[in-house]
Amino acid sequence: MEKKKYVYWQDGDMWLGYLEEYPDYKTQGESLEELKENLKDIYQELTSGKIPCVRKLDELEIV
Repeated sequence: MEKKKYVYWQDGDMWLGYLEEYPDYKTQGESLEELKENLKDIYQELTSGKIPCVRKLDELEIV
């Protein structure tokens, strides 16, 4: 099982969030569980190669 970090918050009645690795691709849900399911769906779409020009977050080591 692979794990991915995500950022989330509640805004009114909705839960919003994005995968830490893909900060440009936000999603939402009416519950935290729905948000998590939507994050899983968007991850599958982003990693499938079907969406062109996917921007990612990475870390650069400066010595």
